[in-house]
Amino acid sequence: MASSPKSEARAASKLSTTEGFILGGIAACIAVTISNPAEVIKTRLQLQGELAKEGAVRVYRHAPDAFVKTWKNEGLRGLQRGLGPAYMYQILLNGSRLGFYEPFRREINELVGQSPEEQIPFTSVLAGASSGAVGASLGNPLFLIKARMQAYSPALPVGAQHYYKSSFDALSTIYRAERLRGLVRGIDAAILRTSMGSSVQLPSYNFTKNQLVKRGILPDNSAWTFLASSFVSGACVCVVMQPADTALTRMYNQPTTQTAEGKVVGAFYKNPIDCLWKTFKAEGVRGWYKGSTAHFLRIAPHTIVTLTANDIIINLYKKIRDPR
Repeated sequence: MASSPKSEARAASKLSTTEGFILGGIAACIAVTISNPAEVIKTRLQLQGELAKEGAVRVYRHAPDAFVKTWKNEGLRGLQRGLGPAYMYQILLNGSRLGFYEPFRREINELVGQSPEEQIPFTSVLAGASSGAVGASLGNPLFLIKARMQAYSPALPVGAQHYYKSSFDALSTIYRAERLRGLVRGIDAAILRTSMGSSVQLPSYNFTKNQLVKRGILPDNSAWTFLASSFVSGACVCVVMQPADTALTRMYNQPTTQTAEGKVVGAFYKNPIDCLWKTFKAEGVRGWYKGSTAHFLRIAPHTIVTLTANDIIINLYKKIRDPR
């Protein structure tokens, strides 16, 4: 039986997993160039006063103060610390998250007996979490060195300090000292953080976009539609992911110690749950949300640019690939 022109057009408009991975990675690299300074500030605020009670010395009063002090003491180089591994990480993370999300969602829909085209909240959240976990696992060594490079400050240090000359120097130094175990340090926290963020990022983005179009508030394939949907998605991600993000930063940056058996372990935390519990006991709930302002200033433009650029790049790519 011959397929209809409508079904042929729908098939032609679909992206392969490889195409989605590459286009998602390009969009994420554009976004990280803009959002990296806020990520540096967030990282330093999350480490400030680690496991300290009220009254601890504060190097930075708030996000704007941290930005100004970093700029004055370290210049643009300080605000863009860790940008190299951030690019590589974003290609792996968002390439996976944006590239695998739709294939995962369609497969899960079919497994539960629903149409692959239907947007179902439960399957969308599960697909988002799964695709995020894949990206977090692949990119863990890069996120590890990125966090340590961003935390390093020769002028106003907070938390443990790790100095590396380059991304390659960081990876080789960690591998020489701890072998593969060192490069996968914190992977459980990375999967927790990214799964929580991914579980709401694309579902909230797609839901908002569909509602705006369905209710006639904004047209489909409009830059304003992409921007509004991305802003809502960024706010959702920030609220859901912040505690796990703080735990990840602290687990990555913590100093290590050697046990009697010769095993290298984290000096402060065993796992992300242990980190969250110890942070809560010493600093309260507020400790989980340290750097949340900087986190939002990072994640809102990052999410807006990533998802907006992804939609724009995909539309441009389809026009080039499928000329009419």
